[in-house]
Amino acid sequence: MKILIIGLGSIARKHIFSLRKINSDTEIYALRRSIAKEEKGIKHIYSFKEIKELKPNFIIISNPTNRHQETLKQIYELNIPLFIEKPLFEIISKDGDRLVEKVIQNNLTYIACNLRFHKGLIKMKSLLKDRCIEEVNVYCGSYLPDWRPNINYKNTYSANREQGGGVHIDLIHELDYLYWIFGEPIKTKSTFSNVSSLNISAYDYANYLWSYEKFNANVVLNYYRKDTKRTFEVLTDEGTYLLDLIENEIWLNKEKIYFEAQEGMELYEAQMKFFIEEIMNGRNFNNIREGYKVLELCLKD
Repeated sequence: MKILIIGLGSIARKHIFSLRKINSDTEIYALRRSIAKEEKGIKHIYSFKEIKELKPNFIIISNPTNRHQETLKQIYELNIPLFIEKPLFEIISKDGDRLVEKVIQNNLTYIACNLRFHKGLIKMKSLLKDRCIEEVNVYCGSYLPDWRPNINYKNTYSANREQGGGVHIDLIHELDYLYWIFGEPIKTKSTFSNVSSLNISAYDYANYLWSYEKFNANVVLNYYRKDTKRTFEVLTDEGTYLLDLIENEIWLNKEKIYFEAQEGMELYEAQMKFFIEEIMNGRNFNNIREGYKVLELCLKD
């Protein structure tokens, strides 16, 4: 198996780790913008023209979000399956609309949102299948300076609006799993701000209210919470379900009903294995059109 990666950052390295665990014989190539020192097990190419000659089995797009659109314009006509890191783009535009349609006609696609492979969320989706939903509350708060140790958080793309950063984009996972479990809302309302002590240009707080036919879903995201919290609470006719995504525990009316250990890298491995075994064989799951819809809901005021 021959894989090309565009954007060799921290997320790309998680995908490389997963690929090697799935198949140790995988050949990995990276498209670089300029001459760079080659790493063990990774070969470099330096132009889009070389991709056609390389003929990779699929391409991983994991460069900065604000480069995704231009990257896709360069490669979609090669008819190669695409594994695209979230979020798809940094903005919604007519140009983006047209590009999505062109890509979907030419490529098998998957937008990487690894929380769809979180065992607790999969279990919650099953538990809620026949329940009468009354209310949903999603919360994800963590401290941006702790995300990348030894790096000034103010210099990261997450902190800078002009680079496509912001908590709403970084934590689009929460909106994605809400969409995955309950579908598209009938009506939405959003609030964004960046007035915390982090003093960054990107949004460090986002609040969404998604209205469905019989219930409302509230989503709160922030960059400034020092005691990390990530929860998914659903009030039903049976009682209150609460999933702690960090501990991977589910509680029903304050009684623990589920626990299963799962390491963070297991999500990436499960996702990559699913892509290779299912998406590459034609399964439609979180393709570029669906990823674009979630992005539209994410950015909508």
